[in-house]
Order: sequence, then structure tokens, then C-alpha cells
Amino acid sequence: MIKSELIARLASENPHLTQKDVERVVGVILDSMTGALEKGGRVELRGFGAFSVRSRPARTGRNPRTGETVAVKAKHVPFFKSGKELRERLNADE
Repeated sequence: MIKSELIARLASENPHLTQKDVERVVGVILDSMTGALEKGGRVELRGFGAFSVRSRPARTGRNPRTGETVAVKAKHVPFFKSGKELRERLNADE
């Protein structure tokens, strides 16, 4: 599912809201989550999972085409850990 599909589904399930209103709501939610992660915080959606930021140290990488070694800078990356309810729903058929 992509963002536009999410917006369309929410708009169809909530006919009292216009598509523009739903777009604004989804935008505010995602911007708030992004802002919290930018500040080094954590975003937890109970039953779904938690988003956090992890630091990756600088390292020596390799260009797969040429085999040449390259320096890869340290960086911060988003990390998602699924919640217990989500894991249980995904594995319910097994």
C-alpha cells in the first residue's frame, strides 16, 4: 500500500471527510512522526510497532561494479520493530 492508496481508503471509509481533509490528516501524522525521529525520539504505535533511529558507524565499503574500496560516512537510519499484535496477526495462519 502506498500513501495515495491509504488516503483513498480512509476517504472511502469516512464519507463525512473530503479527500483533501484526509490528505491533510495523513500528512500531519507522517510529519509529526518524522519530526520526532529527527529529534532522536521514538514513535510507538501500540499493537503495530515502534520506529526509532539507529546510528551506523563509518566503514570501508566496496563498489560492486569495479571492486574499488570507498569510504562510507557514518549515518543515522530509521529502524522499525514490529509489535506483538502485528507479529501474531502475520503468523496466525501457521
